[in-house]
Formats: sequence, structure tokens, C-alpha cells
Amino acid sequence: MSARPPLLFAFQGPWRRVVYVGLYEGLAIAFVTLALVAGRQSLGTAGGVAVGSSLIAVAWNWVFNLLFERWEARQSVRGRSAARRVAHAVGFEGGLALWLVPFMAWWLGVGLWTALLLDLGLLLFFLVYTFVFTWAFDRLFGLPAAAA
Repeated sequence: MSARPPLLFAFQGPWRRVVYVGLYEGLAIAFVTLALVAGRQSLGTAGGVAVGSSLIAVAWNWVFNLLFERWEARQSVRGRSAARRVAHAVGFEGGLALWLVPFMAWWLGVGLWTALLLDLGLLLFFLVYTFVFTWAFDRLFGLPAAAA
């Protein structure tokens, strides 16, 4: 059985990553801004948190994956087991929280506990959002060459 053709253009390599990150973060900024506005934040405050969080997440993603892959290259056991994937996810999200919680507390003028609760809400949202977005992206633009 052959794979379905993409509904739009099939991007591969660096262009696929650029389109993916651009769409992912653009929609995420819109969703987070709308959620914060619905939670009674001003548009400027909500947009600032959304854009700032997005910039922090993209930068942390780059740094964390660089460090993780360097560590991974030194391991005698190759491949990505479930345990290694869990370690990656927990390390990424834990590190991201160390950056986002103080940023949100400062930007919103709230305590660290309130910012942590907000970050946990974002974590749950992004768990579902990432799954849905990636599925839709692959349907629209096709699978990456490594998975096709």
C-alpha cells in the first residue's frame, strides 16, 4: 500500500524544518495569546508572554538538542530507547520550565507559584497541540524523507 500524497507541497530537509517551526510557533503564539486574553490579560501583555515564551522555547530547543545529541554520541548504547526518549522529553520540558517560569512571573507580575501553574497548563496544552499539529502537518506536507 502506498502512502498518500501530501495535500500541499512536499518539503524536505531544512525547508521542512523552517516551514514546520514557522507554522508551529505562529499558531502557538496565536493560541496562547487568545487564551491569555480570555483569562483577562491585555492583548499587549498576552502577546508579550506568547512571543517571549516562543522565543525562549525555540532557543532552548536548539541548545538542549545540541547538548543532548553530544551526550548521546558519547554513549556506548546506540539508538533511542523509550527510556532515552523519556529522559529527552523530561530534560527538555524541565529545562524549559526553568526558563519560562521566571519569565512569566516577571512579565505578568505574578509569583513563581502562579507562573508554575500557568506553565503546567501550557505544558498540557502543548502536549495535545504538538500531537495534533504534527499529524496535520504530515497530512498537508507529507512525511519527512526519514519516515516515508
